Amino acid sequence: MSSIEQVQKLFIDSIATKQAASTLLAEPIAQAAQLIVDSLLAGHKILSCGNGGSAGDAQHFSSEMLNRFERERPGLPAIALTTDSSTLTSIANDYDYDQVFSKQIKALGQTGDVLLAISTSGNSRNIVEATLAAHERGLHVVALSGREGGQVAELLRSEDIEIRVPSESTARIQEVHLLVIHCLCDLIDRKLLGE
Repeated sequence: MSSIEQVQKLFIDSIATKQAASTLLAEPIAQAAQLIVDSLLAGHKILSCGNGGSAGDAQHFSSEMLNRFERERPGLPAIALTTDSSTLTSIANDYDYDQVFSKQIKALGQTGDVLLAISTSGNSRNIVEATLAAHERGLHVVALSGREGGQVAELLRSEDIEIRVPSESTARIQEVHLLVIHCLCDLIDRKLLGE
């Protein structure tokens, strides 16, 4: 297969995953957006976390909330728990990397806040611990996952929402996660600002 054919195949695979996801995920994405809007309107905030590419997604979501998405609006309270290198490294050094998000949630999270927890497998130990800490502090959880949903899916409560990408490929899951984040941002703006 030539390089051009490989690139075209990757595009086709990405499109196919997104088409499958559009049917399966429309409802949970809409539910998650409403949960986030209700939290924001009640004076709460959104915390987000993930590892690697998912850390980038957590930061991407937070920046869209704090600054703006596609329309002008006041900033919305969101914190990416992946950005403070001093906090991350001190927790990892003094305790364990599994606690880098949970300790922040225990310090910053308040009842009524929402945790956006991102893990392609749902098995990242620090995301599992973050989910447990969120429940302990009274936060709702929106989990972006893939594959079989992993341990995080097993921990979710009825008031939480899982957005599970129907794929086994990390790359395809991450591509859909970014689209999900943009869908959330669009719906949040529409609900807050109108059509």
